Amino acid sequence: MFDLKGAGFKDPLLVSGTDGVGTKLKIAIDSGIHNTVGIDLVAMCVNDLIVQGAEPLFFLDYFGCGKLSVDVGEQVVAGIAEGCKQAGCALIGGETAEMPGMYPDGEYDLAGFAVGAVERDDVITGEKVAEGDVLIGIASSGVHSNGFSLVRKIMTLDALTYASPCPWDSGTTMGEALLEPTRIYIRSSLAAIKAAEGGVHGIVHVTGGGFFENIPRILPSDMGVSVDVNAWKRLPVFDWIAEAGGVQPHEMFRTFNCGIGLILSVAADKADLVLSTLADQGETACVIGTVAPRDLVGRPVALNI
Repeated sequence: MFDLKGAGFKDPLLVSGTDGVGTKLKIAIDSGIHNTVGIDLVAMCVNDLIVQGAEPLFFLDYFGCGKLSVDVGEQVVAGIAEGCKQAGCALIGGETAEMPGMYPDGEYDLAGFAVGAVERDDVITGEKVAEGDVLIGIASSGVHSNGFSLVRKIMTLDALTYASPCPWDSGTTMGEALLEPTRIYIRSSLAAIKAAEGGVHGIVHVTGGGFFENIPRILPSDMGVSVDVNAWKRLPVFDWIAEAGGVQPHEMFRTFNCGIGLILSVAADKADLVLSTLADQGETACVIGTVAPRDLVGRPVALNI
């Protein structure tokens, strides 16, 4: 149970989302590192709530396996609890299912479900996104939880294992580097939304589909965006993916976050305030583009690559 009135809302709308961590889970299983994918699971769900301006309230998880390893289960759930702590939401329940014959020995599956709330008058839908809005990008922590099928294929091409030294960070293994948890943007985004007092018009969680599929979700039909991909420093992991896998720039931005995990469309006169608020919250953020009429931009998302 959850006491919505006790959470202090007056006229709330509930916002819900469910997700998994994709084939990143395979890396956790094969490398034997299980304490971070729970954070990813929470992140993928709650970051989808903040795009509507919603504060996560509670989270439930599903853990399915052939035979439960208590040690693995404890590590996974500890990660989920840490993710909920970072997101400021309650872990109020879940399901652990043992199904012999359904999963190979040592493998498991994860799914998560989050519910949040936002005051009716504060819902962010993207309908206010307008010409002249500034796009503020917030740095990602790495690949997050999308595109790992391609990453795993590139590892094979590069003759790397999860125990191999990481090409861009010799002090860690490939498994450890690739399992860097998805960043959770809840506290910082809520602070920015509050500070801007209606000036945050749209929010994009850059997940599967990258820039090309996620940004248009907040755009009115007559608006497009121009993005300067040189405005931020791309993380070394993405340079490795592009070089080792021969992945062209357009495909990189279609598949990966390329260093930007969340994008805010902000009224121009609120941009500096939002940037300073995000900095105060410990985020690395910068202006990465603008919103303009689509007939001027030429397409929904134009990248200056």
